[in-house]
Amino acid sequence: MTAASADIQSPPAAPQAPGGPRLNTRQREALTAYVLISPWIIGFIAFIAGPMLASLGLSFMETDMFTYEWIGLQNYRQLLSFDTTRSLFWKSLFNTAYYVLLSIPLTMTVGFSIAMLLNQSIRGRGAYRMTYYLPAVIPGIAVSMLWLWLFNTEFGLINWFLSWFGIEKIAWLQNPDVSKLALVIMSIWGAGANMLIFLAGLQSIPTQLYEAAKIDGAGVWRRFRNITLPMISPTLFFVLITDMIWSFQIFTNAYVMTKGGPANSTLMYVLYLYNLAFKQYRFGFASALAWLFFLIIMAITILVFRSSNAWVYYETEVGGQRS
Repeated sequence: MTAASADIQSPPAAPQAPGGPRLNTRQREALTAYVLISPWIIGFIAFIAGPMLASLGLSFMETDMFTYEWIGLQNYRQLLSFDTTRSLFWKSLFNTAYYVLLSIPLTMTVGFSIAMLLNQSIRGRGAYRMTYYLPAVIPGIAVSMLWLWLFNTEFGLINWFLSWFGIEKIAWLQNPDVSKLALVIMSIWGAGANMLIFLAGLQSIPTQLYEAAKIDGAGVWRRFRNITLPMISPTLFFVLITDMIWSFQIFTNAYVMTKGGPANSTLMYVLYLYNLAFKQYRFGFASALAWLFFLIIMAITILVFRSSNAWVYYETEVGGQRS
């Protein structure tokens, strides 16, 4: 092979531009994407991941944020010991579990029922939908102040309504036997958020399924049981998870309305944690409580996810297997 043919077959490489190699289109797009999401990444590290890691470290210390003493697992051992602190811990955990177990079925049932009604062809349903959803966007403190008046023993609207049926006045927020139930009743106020999600799920169900069922002679209940419930089950699952996480973290209602009383009957877990950290300045013990609460919520969430295989239906299921 001659030198001339070698020059023709192997052209010299193009000189690189000053400043290093150029980025191709894919690399430029990736760089642009990282630049655009960098504010969120910085905020996540500074305000979420950073404080979480800091609280994990504080959970192994006895600290008031001015002095620090490493005590290892002592905070966690104290949670499991038989003393007055432990009794308040279990009391707050019981109160929170009571609220979660009653409020979630109530708000989901009310929200789903309203969604079923507003999914019908009725006049002015847009206005009804907006009216039922509006309470969900009102700030929690304003809602709590409103319900303080509604639950007032002497001139509250709830006792006034019950008096029509001969029921004597109930001290809703002063009686330890009914104070938690009052907070559960109050949770109905937020059913509008669930209504909106359920409504979106109902409208995603193909109308052809209902038409075919009517042709086959299926009644209202059979169509609801065999079409509506299976098709809406992913939405039910989503609402259950989100409601459960938010209900476990109930704080504003109990803090504004009862401060955890009477007799600690509404001392919710997050309120107890708040009192330890910002009233007693036991930040180390409060951090241990927070991480234990995180593990409890995560464990329950995993159990609910595992159970979803038995009752959640997805349209992508083929032959009993999910694609």
